[in-house]
Amino acid sequence: MSEPNEQLEQIKEIRSMMERSSRFISLSGLAGVFAGFFAMAGAIAFHLYIHQKLNSEYKHFAREIPVDISIDFHTFCILDASAVLVLSLLFAVFFTTRNAKSKGQKIWDIAGRRLIVNLAIPLVAGGIYCLVLLKYGWFGMVAPTTLIFYGLALVNASKYTVDEIRWLGFSEIILGLVGCFFIGYGITFWMIGFGVLHIIYGLLMYVRYEAQPKEKRFW
Repeated sequence: MSEPNEQLEQIKEIRSMMERSSRFISLSGLAGVFAGFFAMAGAIAFHLYIHQKLNSEYKHFAREIPVDISIDFHTFCILDASAVLVLSLLFAVFFTTRNAKSKGQKIWDIAGRRLIVNLAIPLVAGGIYCLVLLKYGWFGMVAPTTLIFYGLALVNASKYTVDEIRWLGFSEIILGLVGCFFIGYGITFWMIGFGVLHIIYGLLMYVRYEAQPKEKRFW
């Protein structure tokens, strides 16, 4: 092998080592796809519950929670959201762990820990803020607010993973801001943000980083 080719190979190897040490590149696109499907299923279940139990359009009570909403309604919301979250996390751990093993990487390296911390800060802040909105009856603002804070979390954590996460974050933020002007249609924006966008970006990440030959995945 000639000297220029050897130098080129060394540069590629150095770049690969830097990429692996600074970014969590084992994030699986399939995890995003399944999270999107679970989110859409949860949103559909919520929509059907509204029509069946409350016999009312979502937009009719979106600005504030009616006093006659029963404890069953809150219980259903908690169970529905919990089911979506738990299933999404389980599938995320499964696919990401499998992806990391296929690349010979550790699942919780320093980049992974940084990713979790930077993701958690806006999510926790957003979760507390949503509880405040619920306390004061601004139920219709919860859906767009979750999209905005989730998007901020993705942008904040994107420097430790693949670039597609940043653009997904921007998309979530924009969608959430638009949703603030259409109170009463939050469940629709929620389905688009957590459902459709997750599926689109998940498939994009899978095709770009997982379905291609190993030597072309990160270049």
